[in-house]
Amino acid sequence: MRPDSANASLQTLRRFSIIASSSVCIGSAVALFLWLLQTAIDTRFHYPWLLYLLPLAGLAIHFIYRTIGKSSEKGNNLIIDEIHEPGAGVPPQMAPVILITTVITHLFGGSAGREGTAVQIGGGIAERFATLFKLKAEERKTLLTAGVAAGFGAVFGTPIAGAVFAIEVLTVGKLRYKDFIPCLIAAFFGHFVVLLWGIKHTAYRIDLPESQSFAGFILHDLRLIPKVILASAAFGLMSSVFSISVHGTKKFFLQLLPQTWLIPLIGGCLIIALTFILGKPDYLSLGVDPQYPGSVTIQSAFQSGGANNFSWLWKTVYTVLTLGTDFKGGEVTPLFYIGATLGNTVAGILSAPVSLFAALGFVAVFAGATKTPIACAVMACELFGPEHAFLFSASCFVAFLCSGRKGIYRSQRRNSETRF
Repeated sequence: MRPDSANASLQTLRRFSIIASSSVCIGSAVALFLWLLQTAIDTRFHYPWLLYLLPLAGLAIHFIYRTIGKSSEKGNNLIIDEIHEPGAGVPPQMAPVILITTVITHLFGGSAGREGTAVQIGGGIAERFATLFKLKAEERKTLLTAGVAAGFGAVFGTPIAGAVFAIEVLTVGKLRYKDFIPCLIAAFFGHFVVLLWGIKHTAYRIDLPESQSFAGFILHDLRLIPKVILASAAFGLMSSVFSISVHGTKKFFLQLLPQTWLIPLIGGCLIIALTFILGKPDYLSLGVDPQYPGSVTIQSAFQSGGANNFSWLWKTVYTVLTLGTDFKGGEVTPLFYIGATLGNTVAGILSAPVSLFAALGFVAVFAGATKTPIACAVMACELFGPEHAFLFSASCFVAFLCSGRKGIYRSQRRNSETRF
């Protein structure tokens, strides 16, 4: 073997080892996070009075970031900025601080998600490995992107979508194809480590049409195209409303209250008041597990009558208040809830299959809000099976096109050649 070939092989092996080892650490951290998150949610179910401490929890989160978190409060946007233009780096406290504060948010009933936490865990750990091995700028970008893929793939159990999401979310309309293989390796390592720790992901199911042949699926899907387009336009508009509302709420409270410590205090009080008025806790926390028989959850939205006509609206209000008043967590799981319940409602209006339209809303609202239609179409196939891949893809892209120019990530860039 020639010396240059041997060196190239050693470099490839070195990169693989760094990506694999960092992803194992990311997967383990995500597994710990998911276990703590489930424990926090179960604890609140057992002690419903914890909701009344939500304002104090928000105050605690505020001071944690003011004293310890500091620049890491930028969250996912900081990771995206560092991949585009390396600067001060990802602070070492980012991963532990976001993990702790997200668990606090859910323990006391805040309506947030988990993707933001997993992505920040991934980016934070990847940064530590980049520093440890003194990686060059381009290698560091690749490792940070792979860290995002590992975190996303691990937290949802969708490694292929995690890899695509990591390269698609950076710039709208432009993909860094050379990072796909490292991201795919990282996402699979992160995903399998979570499974090895015994963490199980939620299973979703779409009721199949009578004909289970491939031709039967295609014919079934073609008949639904006009209804899917209408529904997907609604999903895209919902994505835009959500993104504008979250950013607008943050701006409103910052202008209204110069004493920023008051913001989470008021946000927590508003969520308590809303829950008291509605008389049920369905829109708190993740919305995955039912707190009582008959409660509206993501899974119940896949059944006829499993969601109220305005469940999607109330979940939007709860999540906007939570994230807009400085509680911590991601946006994606609430977007799943909003999309699935909106799909349930739209299916009733259009006389369409409820579980299929809940699944379309599940991924399409997410696609519009994050500007990642390819990743969301792939995620749909990983979560629900590939039978309706055509409709998943069509719905995600229509929602993307109808969702406006701005998404939930302010640091996300836009390809200058992208005209939509």
